This record gives sequence, C-alpha cells and structure tokens, in this order.
Amino acid sequence: MRTTILIALAAAALAVAAATGTAAGPGHSHAKQASPLAKELARARVATAPFATSLEKAKAAGYTLQITPNMPGMGFHFLNPKITAFDAAKPPVLVYVKRGNAYQLAAFEWVWPEKPARAPLPGATYGSFAAACHYASGEFVPAAAEADCASTHRGAAFTFWHPDLVTMHVWLWYPNPDGIFAATNPLVTPFTPAA
Repeated sequence: MRTTILIALAAAALAVAAATGTAAGPGHSHAKQASPLAKELARARVATAPFATSLEKAKAAGYTLQITPNMPGMGFHFLNPKITAFDAAKPPVLVYVKRGNAYQLAAFEWVWPEKPARAPLPGATYGSFAAACHYASGEFVPAAAEADCASTHRGAAFTFWHPDLVTMHVWLWYPNPDGIFAATNPLVTPFTPAA
C-alpha cells in the first residue's frame, strides 16, 4: 500500500511539473547565458590549466624569462617573449606565488606601451610599470633609457629594457577581493615580501 501511494505521488508530481513547464527535459537549464567576459575567462582558464601548479610545464611552453623577483602583493612574473598579440587564452606573462618549493599560478598579465583604445576584456582596469632594465636573475632596475642599463646587476646579465608600460592583471587562478583586474592581491601577501 505504501509503495502504491509513493508511486501515485511521484506520478502526480511529474504530471504537475509537465503541466506547468517545470519538468526537466530538453532545453531545461537554470544557467544564464555566459557573459562575454566569462566566456573569455573560461577559455583562458582551460588553456592555462596545465600551468596551474607546474612552473616547469609553463617554462616548457615558453614562459622561460623570469622578469621580476617576488613582487609584494603579486608574486613572480614569467614572460613568454614569443607572445606579442592579445589573446585571453595566451597571456604573455604568468604570475606565480611560491610556498616552500611549490609554485601556484595566481594571475596573468598583459602589457602595452599605451592604454588600449578598446578594452581587451570587458571591465578591464589598468596599472603601470615604469621603464626598467631587466636582468637574468629576475631583478629589474628603473631606468629611463636602455643606455642607462648596466651590463650586469649583482652578477646577473642584462636581458632587456622596456619603456613605461600600461599593465593589465587578471587574477584568474587566485581569488582577489579587490577584483579580478586589480594590480595587486591582498590574499597573496603571506607568500610575497612586504611592500
């Protein structure tokens, strides 16, 4: 008897759901259409997933040039010099935090000589990076011109100079209470030096 009642209740619930259009079936979804930003970020996350916990895989994919030391509120920046155009799935700079001997991908960064006329990602905000000489150690020294760069710094060879740059960070692999495009992230401060 109890089984018969349960079956009858289940059948009635299905009939009500079908009549009101709430039954699960083809085309049924609770999800909203993804925004253009969400689509680009999802594409970027899938493309960079192999690097999330493997700096070695990132280096094998071309992110071989460490361009900063462990920056306060950011981390270590690694450049792939072959990436020159904007593609959300191919950021030119990966930003890692380090805990012990383990690296974790935290953010991406793009740089331009001037602010893009059109935002590369919806809602993008920008930071800046002053002109600087970069060295093989990952250290950099502010310098207005390449002629001001020493051939070595603390024993590390000069690798490149850049002019003043406009920067855009995307904190896709580490949550950031200041926003996905913030220049720094207070949640990574335990893994970076004090400012």
